[in-house]
Amino acid sequence: MTALITGASTGIGRDMAIYLSTLGYDLILVARNRNKLLKLKKLLPVKVKIIAADLSDPENAKRIYYVCRSIRVDLLINNAGIGDVGPFDKTSLEKELGLINLNVTALHILTKLFYRRFVCEGGGTILNVSSSAAFYPGPLMAAYYASKAYVLNLSQSLYREAKESGNGVQISVLCPGPVQTEFNKRIGVSNSFSPASSEMVAKYAIDKTLEGKFLIIPEAKMKFSIAASSLLPAEMKSKIVYMIQKNKTPL
Repeated sequence: MTALITGASTGIGRDMAIYLSTLGYDLILVARNRNKLLKLKKLLPVKVKIIAADLSDPENAKRIYYVCRSIRVDLLINNAGIGDVGPFDKTSLEKELGLINLNVTALHILTKLFYRRFVCEGGGTILNVSSSAAFYPGPLMAAYYASKAYVLNLSQSLYREAKESGNGVQISVLCPGPVQTEFNKRIGVSNSFSPASSEMVAKYAIDKTLEGKFLIIPEAKMKFSIAASSLLPAEMKSKIVYMIQKNKTPL
């Protein structure tokens, strides 16, 4: 069995790679930082192929797929993603376009190409990493929240298509709350929340994916928060998120 993981050099992606190696999966690890990938490779007791690529360039997503054409891939994990904080009129357009390319376009390309391949092969699994942000409007993190809503919606649609067609492809989507990652530390999430460990989130996500679960939300408090917020008007939800986000430090 082989898993391909994007955003594999740090955080949830790195911990997914470590956990999957304990389950006997060979790995294809993708990230921008080659040195971090090499260090991770040395820790893993399985066959590991590393691909250093910046997925904010959509052409690199296509290149990764074609590099892996001759390799049997059983599990695709679209984990790579970035965020940005600040009022929409103050944030960088270039950074936001890079965010959209990485969080949306690259994920869409890899999902599309591997989904087609898995249909032809009679099966395969795709785990897309979204966020609890997908369930809310996101003032002061507008591009990030919108990108994660795209990931959730795309995954919901593909899950239904695969289920109705019986094509053998399994779709799962991970929607964690705040997680202890480098990005969240920089924007001050730990000052406002009690973030989950990336190790816990990674293990929970892999276990639930292998069980065939579609929507994966690791913590009970986040499941409750999402369920409760569905009863609120959109105006109130956006106000609550705004009050939370305004306490974060813009990058």
